[in-house]
Amino acid sequence: MYPDNWTEIATEIKQQAQWCCEKCGLQCAKPGEKLKSRVYMLQVHHWNRNPADNRRENLIALCGACHLNYHRGGKSNISPGQLSLFDS
Repeated sequence: MYPDNWTEIATEIKQQAQWCCEKCGLQCAKPGEKLKSRVYMLQVHHWNRNPADNRRENLIALCGACHLNYHRGGKSNISPGQLSLFDS
């Protein structure tokens, strides 16, 4: 279960990554920022798939595509129905 302060934790991870995907380097939108082309949103992933483990070494900022690719690789605790939420 995600902690009550997950939004603050995730924002800090994204800020530390300078709003770039830590895997592919894609620049993503900051909150409220409007980009000319398609907007890429940054997400925070738990390496050990435990949303209660919010140590910095367990968290990584990923663009939606990299996050989805990681989960599609069978390395997740997320269901196929939840994966479809990342496709949009």
